[in-house]
Parts: sequence; structure tokens; C-alpha cells
Amino acid sequence: MIKILITEFIDAQALQNINKEFEVIYKKDAWQNKDYLEKEIEQFDGVIVRNKTSLDKNILINASNLKFIGRLGVGLDNIDTEYCKNNDIIVQPATGMNADSVAEYVVNTSLTLLKKTIIINEKTQKGKWPRTSIVTKELKGKILGLIGFGDISKKVLKLANVFDATSIAYDPFISSKEMKAVNVNKVSFDEILELADIISIHVPLNNETKYLFDRNAFIKMEKKPIIINSSRGGIINEKDLIDAYINNYISGFALDVFENEPVNETLYRNISNDMNCILTPHIAGVTEESNVRVSNFIIDKTNKFFEN
Repeated sequence: MIKILITEFIDAQALQNINKEFEVIYKKDAWQNKDYLEKEIEQFDGVIVRNKTSLDKNILINASNLKFIGRLGVGLDNIDTEYCKNNDIIVQPATGMNADSVAEYVVNTSLTLLKKTIIINEKTQKGKWPRTSIVTKELKGKILGLIGFGDISKKVLKLANVFDATSIAYDPFISSKEMKAVNVNKVSFDEILELADIISIHVPLNNETKYLFDRNAFIKMEKKPIIINSSRGGIINEKDLIDAYINNYISGFALDVFENEPVNETLYRNISNDMNCILTPHIAGVTEESNVRVSNFIIDKTNKFFEN
């Protein structure tokens, strides 16, 4: 009998659609118990995870029967994909299934930070009336710089077009021809830093992108842009980000992902109510609707893999 382990939350209705001949162990907090994973993973043919479950070599080396990993999301930095590739373990992300949710998050936070809604709300609730004392801006006419140009960036582009914003993109793996087909100019990383009013990050975390945004990047930002990271923590050096805000290199930031999750005290003790920023707990891609899509997609892929 095929045995499947699910280590994090999954849509209950989608789970009902898994092959009834499979033996399914659903332990949504298993990601917290590394000892359990190391000891028990050998009995499973398939594992379904989100981003909190670490499937590194130390765990996977015990997975003698493992053939399939379903990822309820798109980032794969919590999975040793090289080990999987060398040991014939298929890794299946839910590509594109949460793209709409993340794209909406990017546009929503862009508008919130441009309008400085968080700051104005806080002051108004305290009886102040900052109608003219705080300058706000429109998204219309702004230049949106996209770091990475995959499914999510294309969704962001579509929404930004509604507001008559202009988009430029940096992605060394996407051709200028492909970008021009959707009216986006391909530019260098430094050109993004120079030209963008808003910078939104959509790349994986790896050796090339680790601390891609550090002090050296922030001091090149000529238009004091808003920075949005809904991709992976570690792409931004958080200390340098706070320093950049304090020194007026940037005008605001939204972080949905962090180097340490939950958020490390080192970061949030430097955040105050008068800062134009938004911190959210890795929820950009997790909506009621996207959870259904992601869960159904991975359950379907799991069924088909083992049925074939």
C-alpha cells in the first residue's frame, strides 16, 4: 500500500479526493518534530509539505522508499532538490496556483504604502487630523520594477496595468523578446535600482540572490522607492533595509517573508508606528481560494504520480 505523509495544513475538502487506496498520515504539526521526520520518513512513499518542513539531506537520507514530494506552494529552498534529483525523488511544486493571491498582495501593499494608510490610520485613531501634513501618492504613472519575471510577476504586471503604471523587469533567464511581448522592458539590476518607484521581488533564495538587496543596493536607489518582498527572506538584508529607511534611501517597505520566521525580535524592535511599513506572517500566497487551488493541484499530482 502507498503511504503518504502530510506534514502541514491542507484544505480538508481537497484531502477527501486523495486515492482511497493510499494510507494517509496527516500530521499538520509534523514539521516541528525533526526527530519524528528522521525516524519515520523511511516508511513513506510520498510526502506533502509547505514551506516550514525542512527536507534536508539529513532527513532525506533516511527516506529509502520516498519517490514523490508534493510542495503546497512554489518555493523549494526547504527541500534538498539536488539530493532528490540524484536519488530519483520527484519534487512537484504547485506552480502558479497561488500567483493571483501574491499579485494582489503586491498591488495592495503598493497602494497602502503610497497612500501611507497605516500611518494615517494610526494618527487619525488617536484624534489627530493629518489631512495635509502627510504627503501621499498615486500608483498611476509610477515605474514598477520587477525582480524576476515568472508567473507571479506577470500577474502583478496585469494588475499594475489597470492603474496605468509602467513596468520594467530584471531577469537574466528571460529574453527581451519575451518581455516585450507583454510590453515590459528588460533592464539590468542597477537600472531597476535607478529607475523604479516600487520594487517587487519574485526570485528564489539561493547563493546568487542571498542579500541581493544590501546596503550597496540601497544607496543606488535614486527615487526612494518602496520595497516589497513576498518571495523569500534572506534576499533582503533586514538590518540594511531598516538603515536604508532611516537614512531615506527608501520611502517604505512591505515584508511578508523574513530571514527568521516567526519574525526575530532583532527586526521588530526596530519597527515603530510612524514607519511606512507593513509586516505580514508569510501569508501573501495563502488565501482561502489559493489554499483550495494549491491543495487540489498537489492531491491531483500525487494521485496521478502513484497511479502511473
